[in-house]
Amino acid sequence: MIDLKLLRENPQHFIDGAKAKNIKVDISTFLDLDEQRRLLQRQKEDHRAEQNRISKEIGPQIGKLKGQLKNANEDEKSQIETQLAELEAKPSTLKSEIQRLDDSIAAIEPDWNALLLQVPQPPDADVPKGESADDNVQLRTWSPEGFDLSHTFAENRGFEPKTHLELVESLGLVDFERGVKMSGTRHYMLTGNGMRLQQAVLRFAFDLITNKYGYKPMSVPVILREECMVGTGFFPTGRDQAYHIEESKRGSGHDLFLAGTGEVGLMGMYADEILDSSDLPIKMATLSTCFRREAGAAGRDTAGLYRIHQFEKVEQVVICKADEETSRQLHKDMLSIVEDLLQQLELPYRLLQCCTADLGSKNADMIDIECWMPGRGDLDEQDRPLGDWGETHSASRLYDFQCRRLNMRYRDEDGKTVFAHSLNNTVLASPRILIPLLEMHQQKDGNIRIPDCLKPYMSVDILEPTHASV
Repeated sequence: MIDLKLLRENPQHFIDGAKAKNIKVDISTFLDLDEQRRLLQRQKEDHRAEQNRISKEIGPQIGKLKGQLKNANEDEKSQIETQLAELEAKPSTLKSEIQRLDDSIAAIEPDWNALLLQVPQPPDADVPKGESADDNVQLRTWSPEGFDLSHTFAENRGFEPKTHLELVESLGLVDFERGVKMSGTRHYMLTGNGMRLQQAVLRFAFDLITNKYGYKPMSVPVILREECMVGTGFFPTGRDQAYHIEESKRGSGHDLFLAGTGEVGLMGMYADEILDSSDLPIKMATLSTCFRREAGAAGRDTAGLYRIHQFEKVEQVVICKADEETSRQLHKDMLSIVEDLLQQLELPYRLLQCCTADLGSKNADMIDIECWMPGRGDLDEQDRPLGDWGETHSASRLYDFQCRRLNMRYRDEDGKTVFAHSLNNTVLASPRILIPLLEMHQQKDGNIRIPDCLKPYMSVDILEPTHASV
């Protein structure tokens, strides 16, 4: 949620920000509703103040008039009784007027709140403007020694690569057919060494972020209330991507949703809390199962393990003081952790500065990391893929956007409560990471070499074809 005070003071900044992100939201209508709401609230406060004043004054006045009534003549009695009736009616009249104002505010509130939640965080001034993800800017690339990104996989390694779909079949690592049989499209089963490899990369990533970089290991719920989804900015815009558990129809008081990332649970745990500033920054990591409907996603490059409904992810989240320089430095630190991880996995990657149109509603800035996947991209004359980049990580800087929605604050040096800043990043998501891992480490004989960093977590150094039954 954006700062309402700033929106009122400089609406054009937010109108321009929404336009840069290609997000349609009627800020003018919101401001009209906001002005109506504020006027009604002021009127209500005035009536409430008058009600309090009358409550203090009316008792003595009524007592005085009743005393006068005892000794009054007929003409005076009529006048005093009229004054008494007016005084005794005032609280009731004000109460009715306050109720009317409450009803008017309640009628405006749903549209007011719905529009406010749709106003995106404006992108930082140094984020490049763009119309789509095609306008993202490459910052840098890295590849292991002996692999030249200006040449094809075949030119680098001396043989034509297989795609991950071919490799998982020949090595017995994945059973798509049974996964689809049980759960429908975009489902799968990791089998044998496929499951071992996934557990190895997840454990390696989790140990790296917690042991080497000191992030606190956490286990958080992945079945969450709607408030957590709204608070972290995944609703309302991403509602169509979430799995909905309609518990209210079964007698429960609230519906639940399956989280698409551990970020929701890590952030939601501190909702409506005032943190101790001495504890900041809070650095946390979780390993959780994630669920996404992936509505509308289709195509050859999304096949296999690239875009599926259920996956495992190591996620890192930082909650820090409300300081832009601190947030920017922590963002860089997050990226360096992922670069360390990918270099140990010996996977070529590139950093992409996302343009304004690719940031999404909640981010002030976002850097994607893509790995080189030989099985993606355009086809050559033999209908073999030429290779292409595929997104594996995404690091976001959100400032106070989530913390405002979650009402997460801390006390500064002056004792004033301040909304904190937050950042998040994918440390590793699997099975997608298995695509570059298998394709880049495949050998001419069809086996897969295990990188040194994963060997402590694997029972084998080489993945070979297996004919064992699932």
